[in-house]
Amino acid sequence: MPYTATHKYASISPRKVRHLANLVRGKFADEALDILRFQPHRGARMLEKVIKSALGNAENKQAAGLDDLVVVDARIDPGPMFKRIRPRARGMAFGIKRRMSHIKVALDSKVVEAAE
Repeated sequence: MPYTATHKYASISPRKVRHLANLVRGKFADEALDILRFQPHRGARMLEKVIKSALGNAENKQAAGLDDLVVVDARIDPGPMFKRIRPRARGMAFGIKRRMSHIKVALDSKVVEAAE
């Protein structure tokens, strides 16, 4: 049973957070937190908080073996956009899209596959 946590309407573009999610997907939760702690990106702080929240959810539901939890799903989906207009020369206007994202993390215990 996966333990999930989400951060909806995060005010950061999904493109800026996806490469961080790719770094931690498949890693143990404590190892993922160590990786994100040393990343200089603002999205790393957001992803780190969501992983800590998922760990808290697992602890709240009395998950056995909190040290064995693995980030099985780290999904960064696009959220709504604020559309703005920036004035340009000769009466023209350019559009600006202020993007948001939904950050979703699922932790589950590591599955040991039987070797054949």
